[in-house]
Amino acid sequence: MQRPTVPVLWLLTLCSSSLPAQAGTAPQTLADRIQQIVTRPEYRRSSFGVAFYDLDAKTAVFTLNADKLFVPGSTTKLLTEGTGLELLGPDYRFHTRVYRTGPIRKDGTLAGDLVLVASGDPNLSGRIRPDGTLAFENQDHAYDGSPDTRAVPGDPLLVIHELADQIAARHITRVSGRVIIDISLFAEGDRELGTGVVISPVAVNDNLVDVTVAPGAAPGDAVVLTPSPVTAYVRFVNQATTAASDSQPEIHWASDSAGPDGSHTVTVAGRMPAGKPAWLFSYAVPQPSRFAEVVLVEALHARGVRVAVSPLGVRHDFTALASAYTPDNLVAEHVSPPLTEEAKVTLKVSQNLHASMMPFILGGLLAHDGSAKAGFKLEHDMLERAGLDLSGASQGDGAGGAAHFAPEFMVRFLAYMATRPYFPAYLAALPVLGRDGTLWKVQPNSPAAGHVQAKTGTYVEVDHLNRALMVNGKGLAGYVTTAGGRRLAFAVYANNVPVPSDPGAIERTIAQAVGEIAAAAYDAP
Repeated sequence: MQRPTVPVLWLLTLCSSSLPAQAGTAPQTLADRIQQIVTRPEYRRSSFGVAFYDLDAKTAVFTLNADKLFVPGSTTKLLTEGTGLELLGPDYRFHTRVYRTGPIRKDGTLAGDLVLVASGDPNLSGRIRPDGTLAFENQDHAYDGSPDTRAVPGDPLLVIHELADQIAARHITRVSGRVIIDISLFAEGDRELGTGVVISPVAVNDNLVDVTVAPGAAPGDAVVLTPSPVTAYVRFVNQATTAASDSQPEIHWASDSAGPDGSHTVTVAGRMPAGKPAWLFSYAVPQPSRFAEVVLVEALHARGVRVAVSPLGVRHDFTALASAYTPDNLVAEHVSPPLTEEAKVTLKVSQNLHASMMPFILGGLLAHDGSAKAGFKLEHDMLERAGLDLSGASQGDGAGGAAHFAPEFMVRFLAYMATRPYFPAYLAALPVLGRDGTLWKVQPNSPAAGHVQAKTGTYVEVDHLNRALMVNGKGLAGYVTTAGGRRLAFAVYANNVPVPSDPGAIERTIAQAVGEIAAAAYDAP
């Protein structure tokens, strides 16, 4: 699909606040409740597909257009992460290693290069907590430009700094060669379709530099920029100003120029309203491997290790370098938390980069191919072994920018996942209605809050003709434990829903509706 030239919300999966039905108006059956929602006047030109399936009785509870294909948005990540858990195993850990290609002399000089071999670990970041779990914020920093956007607290270069500590502990004080990032696991350069972040085998701070923008003291003053991490890879030139307190924030990267050394100069333009809290915006680094190289060199410099950044454009023979990847040459290693923790991050916050990486990771690690096509072949074969009818599914990326699913296919997949030994971890990785992740604001006061664990999905285009938005796909799929203890799998899809373009319109309308449908099953007779 051609990417529009105006801002869109392609894979944004945040459902905001929704209201329970008024007392006395709720129908008595699940079918009646759903019918009341989908026949609202604002959805007269839209299409709904719904399926509820009893996991214990192994029977359908309710269906509506369940055999038709719908645009699912980021509910696609249910398959992506489920495939990763099935094929790599829930306890799989990424090993990011740094090797030397020459000896360490008595004077502390490494006569060779340092090579960081990228493993596909999506969490070379500050997400890692002391207990080995991964932290997340309900609205991830990849979904920037919102008052709810947060970066996880702590050092965004935590893993890079730990690797640098290990290297310095080897009594290396100088490197005669360079720092090299081996990205041979799969090709770097594609952009994931939701937020435009570059896909790469190396992912430092989700391949983002966070920029917190606060208003100045008075209208007309320059805004205050706080980048994180601070690195020579990118320099921000501040041309944004403080506006009147009743204005709307509007910050953008007006220009991005690359220097001969590969560094970037980014001009920040726009406005922030006076007297309002700071917002977080994210800059997607154009070349993640160069970003990783620069921040590792900077970390080594801070520890007294002298090493130069490679000249821009140098091509490395990774096959030849691999001969040095032996235990004796290992100088640093980072071992990730188990894959169940990574699935939690991706599903809770709908992390597009992580999900987009998974087909490439599977292709590189298992098929030794490194292409998304190879990864999808592995997924296809796994789904066939599970006995699923793949005529009800179409998937072109890991995050949900190019996918179609029938509700009945999705619930059958969810039913299959419920039989797997790692299901408790898979279930715990899903957002919880009214509590956390992308469902944290959905029906928090509903009786169903806390009892629905499901993945959100939204696929949106701009409707210039009507100065509005067209929600091509809104979805919610996962599990409900009813008030009576029944375990249900469900999928709810709404396609072609026109909404106003004002902030929060999606959340007030169709996001509310799909949340209501899921919640309706909790206490329906």
